[in-house]
Amino acid sequence: MNVLGLEKTINYSFNTKALIKEALTHRSYRNENPGWEVPHNERLEFLGDAVLELTVTEELYNRFPDEDEGKLTSIRAALVNYQLLAKAGNDIALEKSVLLSRGEAKDTGRAREVIIANAMEALIGALYLDGGLTAARSFVANFVMNNLKGIMKEASYRDPKSTLQEMTQATKKMTPNYRVISETGPEHKKIFKVSVYFENEFVAEGEGYSKQEAEVDAAKKALEMLSTK
Repeated sequence: MNVLGLEKTINYSFNTKALIKEALTHRSYRNENPGWEVPHNERLEFLGDAVLELTVTEELYNRFPDEDEGKLTSIRAALVNYQLLAKAGNDIALEKSVLLSRGEAKDTGRAREVIIANAMEALIGALYLDGGLTAARSFVANFVMNNLKGIMKEASYRDPKSTLQEMTQATKKMTPNYRVISETGPEHKKIFKVSVYFENEFVAEGEGYSKQEAEVDAAKKALEMLSTK
């Protein structure tokens, strides 16, 4: 755990070092090391999720005074999804500081992205408790909002579900339907797996922290698949 290195990267020194240690402690590490000095980071993650949504909402509200609620909601969703949070975590080398069990340390791909995204939320929660909303707001502005330019340039905030529906109604005269396949994970951070179908024809599968997020992921993958045909 490289606490000092991370503090230098984010330009913030914790008054209560136990908070940053907790933010960087994954449940798997705590299970493997029950004598570890701080709890795992899921409570901080729960808090940080709410603080992140508030600070991003505030930032977007101030930056885009002429945009309506629908568009602002779409932009916010694009900024705080786990892929973008994982990217932000990688930008500050968060992976090098998170404590994982030997098994979890071997995970790659989406599983690793989720771990880093969750640690980002936990870190935001820790910053809020240690330095108040000012500290959390500064971190989000520097390391989350910096993805906004790319999102706006690529219009990646556009709702894939709406785009897929428009496409299928125009070409197939039908509406896609979504089915929940599974729900896993802790109650406050469940991972939903959803499939999208054209009538009874399976098209693609997606995952997310809510049914809506999983449906969006499935629609995005369906659009990617259709674009290659």
